[in-house]
Order: sequence, then C-alpha cells, then structure tokens
Amino acid sequence: MKKPELLVPAGSLEVLKTAVVFGADAVYIGGEAYSLRAKAKNFSMEDMGRGIAFAHARGVKVYVTANILAHNADLAGAEQYFQELRELRPDGLIIADPGIFRIARRVCPEIEIHISTQANNTNYETYRFWHELGATRVVSARELSLAEIKELRANIPPELEIETFIHGAMCISYSGRCLLSNYFTGRDANQGACTHPCRWKYALMEETRPGEYLPVFENERGTYIFNSKDLCMVEHIPDLMDAGIDSFKIEGRMKTALYVATVARTYRKAIDDYLESPEKYAKNMDWYRSQIGECTYREFTTGFFYHRADETTQIYGNSTYIRESTYLGIVEKVDADGACYIEQRNKFSVGETIEIMKPDGRNVEVQVRSIADEEGNPMESAPHPKQKLRVMLSGIAEPYDLLRRAEG
Repeated sequence: MKKPELLVPAGSLEVLKTAVVFGADAVYIGGEAYSLRAKAKNFSMEDMGRGIAFAHARGVKVYVTANILAHNADLAGAEQYFQELRELRPDGLIIADPGIFRIARRVCPEIEIHISTQANNTNYETYRFWHELGATRVVSARELSLAEIKELRANIPPELEIETFIHGAMCISYSGRCLLSNYFTGRDANQGACTHPCRWKYALMEETRPGEYLPVFENERGTYIFNSKDLCMVEHIPDLMDAGIDSFKIEGRMKTALYVATVARTYRKAIDDYLESPEKYAKNMDWYRSQIGECTYREFTTGFFYHRADETTQIYGNSTYIRESTYLGIVEKVDADGACYIEQRNKFSVGETIEIMKPDGRNVEVQVRSIADEEGNPMESAPHPKQKLRVMLSGIAEPYDLLRRAEG
C-alpha cells in the first residue's frame, strides 16, 4: 500500500521547523502576497528561503500557496513574485486562479503546480482538465465523499496526485468561497482577508421591531449558528488510504506551534502504525484521540466524507474553541548545564509542573527549577510573552521540544 504524504501547515518559520521535526513529509506556507491567509504571520522571502533550506536538509518538501482569486490589480506584481519564488526553489505552488496559473507556468515551469481546493475540484473531468494544462496535483473539494474520491482516483491518470484535507477547521461556504466577510467588513475572504463572520455570535431581529434582539439559544456558551465543527479523520486512516488519496492535508496556517506539533505528531504515528500493522493502529486509537484532544479544537466531525454534499449533514458546532493545554515555548538550544533557551509564549512560574512534548510521542512531566532573562537575572515567573528565557527543568529537554502546561 502506498504511503501517503502528511502535509502540515505553517504560518511562521518557527512553526515550519516544528512541523518538520514533529513528523511532516511536506509543509505548506504562504508568502506576503497572493496567499489566502493575509492575517497569518506569513513568510518574508528571507524566512521562506530559510524555511525551505531547513526542510530540504531533512528531506521534507515545501509548497507555497498563491491561491487568491485574482482581480486585475493583482496581476501586475505576480510575474515578479514568481520570479523571486523561482530562486528559492520550493517543491510546489498551490494555485486556484487560472490567470495566476498561466503566469506561474510561464515564469517557473520547473516548479510543480497544485490546484487549490478553492478551484472547486469536484469531478474527474476537472482533474483531467488541470492535468492536461500541466498540474501535477489537485486538492479535492471538501464537499466530496470518500466514495467520490475513490471514483476520481479510478478515472484520472495514475501520476496525477490527489490531496485532501483530513483535519482542521471547516468553512460553511462551498469550497471556501464566501462573501460574508466582504459584505460585512469589506475584507474579501477570496483575497485572503477573511474576518471569519461565521464564528461570530448572532441574535434574531424581527422586521417590525428594529433594535429588539431576540436570542437564539443553543447552550450556555452562546449562539454560533454558522460555526462548523472541526474535521478530524484520525480514526479513519484505513478509509482514507483505500480511497487512493496521495496527500493527507492538515488545515491551520494561523495555528500555534503547539497545535501543529500535536496534530502532526499524532497523524504521523497513526499513519506509520497502520502501515506497520492494522492491529497496532487499532490498539493505539485511545492514544491518538487523547493527543488530538490536548490541542486547541472545536467539536469534531468527519465532514462530508461519509455523506454527499447535497444530503442533510449537520456539521455545525455550538461553541467556540476548547483549550486543554497551553503553549509555553519551544526549546531553541540546550547548554552544557542542561538549561534550555526558549522564547516564551505564555506565563509560567518557578516550581510549576509542566510537560516537555517530544517528537517521538513522549510527554515528559517536569518541574521548573529556575527562570532567568537574557541577561541572566533570576525571575520567579515569566509573565510577558515573547521574552527570551533560560529555563532549568527537572528533566532533559532537547532542541525543538515544546513546553506546555496541561489545563484542567
């Protein structure tokens, strides 16, 4: 059975390194232009070059998203942008717009082009169309069932790859094509500036009673009538492989290093366990569930994989995020005394019990023995994020380990 690629998101150089170390076969990132995550940190050309070099040195591929739905004004700078990308040698470009596709093919024909889910790729004739134009991979629309994807696989050239989202946030709009943000705020989701109005809390107002807001009750957390549950397919790896999917894609270019490390590590182990032995995969199912439950998430769903998009499939959640662990920082280096150097992300204190999260699946409980700032001044606690700290722990940390605090 062919081993699928595990494709993990990264919104910054720190997160890219985390994704690589924690099990990604490939990472997808956005530059400062032409990407659908304008509010993510995104990558400068300098950081993109560093990230690609870091990944390639470890045998991991990097794909760059350029998947906006372009307007005329977007085209002028596209040629220069792709010329700059060509020098960095990413492994692929993720594109939705035919005009952007044409420019990329002309400027950097040696770089693979993958067709974004934004292009509404719902049938095998669409896949054949893109393949004939030179695309090497097509990302399936999120509205497809596994049965439809399996049918796609049987009706497209074997060398044309299928990439499919298997974990992360779901959009209420068809293949992510949404106008709500543009309508409410003037920020266009299809240009990368979505304000996520589907996550807002709404009330009901009757036409003849302006200003009188009627609550629409869901639960004690509030009313989130457009709020989709998150996709999670860790319990269905055999079905994903049977469908003939080449690349398992994780959503989340705006997520933290902790989220990316947790999800990447869990799916890495689940895929490898299943390929080694279906019995081992089944035996470790509780571990996969518990690990996925430790990162930031909404309620989970299998999306449309076991249904058709035109059938009644309730995927809406009734709450905002649940958070069961807090990201404290990533270990940048360790000195001869065993002290680890981190850039702090959340408050923690001397004497506190925290966890070292390791790429191999271990979570090591340790105590914070001491904290010092960059100048070596001792601190009882580290209340301000983004500080560079020297931390002594009661256990051994290594570069790229993550530090976290379990909540609840």
